[in-house]
Amino acid sequence: MRGEAGLRTDLKALAIPFAEHEHDAVFTVAESDAVHAAMPGAHTKNLFLKDAGGAFWLVTVPSDARVDLKALPAAIGSKRVSFGKAGDMERLLGISPGSVTPLAAINAQPGSVTVVLDAALATAPAVNVHPLRNTATLGLSGGSILDLLRHWGHDPVTAPTPVQEAA
Repeated sequence: MRGEAGLRTDLKALAIPFAEHEHDAVFTVAESDAVHAAMPGAHTKNLFLKDAGGAFWLVTVPSDARVDLKALPAAIGSKRVSFGKAGDMERLLGISPGSVTPLAAINAQPGSVTVVLDAALATAPAVNVHPLRNTATLGLSGGSILDLLRHWGHDPVTAPTPVQEAA
């Protein structure tokens, strides 16, 4: 597992600009709202999922999206999904719940987890994600996230996030 040191090495090697913000630990989107209020750019939440065929997915969406989990599989090209287990997340991505980020793909063997980035985030000039820990946030472009994923041997999926209708 290459971890945060490997992430920083790759950011430098690929000359990817980013903004870094250290903060108290956050475990939920609600907790992060106050921390992120002063950070420009799109804020995210991440879903670690397993589909009915046994494949693992890491889906990054806007933090305010109410994801329609029944419609999501068709949008991303998977089978019916459910939330993955913490043990699988730690084994495959080297992170624990609360620190989920698409950048954890640095620790994943290519093909072991499919990373999905919401289509709007993929083109955003600033997307805020954790650098493998929930006590900091990195702001970098969606395109840079995709570049990193490809650099690490992954074939990321970009797709619009299906959302639940407001009640």
